Amino acid sequence: MHIEPIQNEYQNQIVDLILNIQQKEFNVPITLEDQPDLLNIKDFYYQSGGFFLGAFIDGKLVGTIALVKFNAEAGAIRKMFVQKEYRGKEYNIAQQLLEKLIQYSKEKGLSNLYLGTVSILQAALRFYERNHFITIEKEALPHDFPLMRPDNVFCQLQLNPAK
Repeated sequence: MHIEPIQNEYQNQIVDLILNIQQKEFNVPITLEDQPDLLNIKDFYYQSGGFFLGAFIDGKLVGTIALVKFNAEAGAIRKMFVQKEYRGKEYNIAQQLLEKLIQYSKEKGLSNLYLGTVSILQAALRFYERNHFITIEKEALPHDFPLMRPDNVFCQLQLNPAK
């Protein structure tokens, strides 16, 4: 398995992976039209100082994670998905993706990471809790946090708590 930054050239694989998980596996009522970022990864993620990572096994995209840097000190984690067959400790893909995103965020001087998800994704919420994210109220999000319509659970991770 290897992880690398990816952009628009992987758009079809990214869309297939994410929509299959969202719509077919978890029945989240979201469409491609609700996620225009997937159609222009370079502009949406990289232009602001964020990025989009892909995890590959034998050349096949099996996991993603993205960072939207929405202000000088904060970023939003987006598009954290791992194909069902590659989840869990055996492959450890989600953990490696998250650690690379956290490392990058610290290098860029961010102090906080935020994310929104849906309450049905209980395993994802437990994963974030194990990685020291705390659940916060929607009202506690920064005013410029990029909300996604279906999200109803929000989390925060302080990267440099000593500051």
